[in-house]
Amino acid sequence: MTGPTLITEKMLCNFARELTGQKENYYNDWAREVETRGGAMEKAEKMKKELRKNPFPTVDIIIKIRDEDGKPGFILIKRKNPPCGWALPGGFVEYGETLEEAAVREAREETSLDIELLAQFHTYSDPGRDPRFHTISTIFIAQAEGRPKAQDDAQEIGIFTATTRPHPLAFDHERILTDYFCTRKTRRF
Repeated sequence: MTGPTLITEKMLCNFARELTGQKENYYNDWAREVETRGGAMEKAEKMKKELRKNPFPTVDIIIKIRDEDGKPGFILIKRKNPPCGWALPGGFVEYGETLEEAAVREAREETSLDIELLAQFHTYSDPGRDPRFHTISTIFIAQAEGRPKAQDDAQEIGIFTATTRPHPLAFDHERILTDYFCTRKTRRF
């Protein structure tokens, strides 16, 4: 193999590893196979075709909490980064992390609170739910105590009720909360 072909293969393998989040070193395995069988460019083309564009897994959390007066509510954050606006705390699931671990981590990062997960509520997958790219979000119901503090991606933080929440909300969080409040009448969380 010559230099330019080898660089292209290595770059493609590393790119595939980054996209898929795999920790294995595809390049070493692939290079061994190429040395023994040949056909490097054919393998590169096949790999390009095999790479698929997949939705990103995310979590959002409806965190039930009492305000300073002891009244029940839930937490919303005002996002620092686009798309801006008020939203449920949440974010991307990291490679090697469960949905539950991601929910606990994101809640702590954005609200400074340790939460207790109560239930997995629903999964939302409309390709247009996030204007940046296709995400699939699993929603959790949780509870917390203490005073939330805006951190990480949160510019502001607040405790709201069904009637005091700001409108509109970012992403599809208006729909999520509407579904939650409708379902809450028949399901206990």
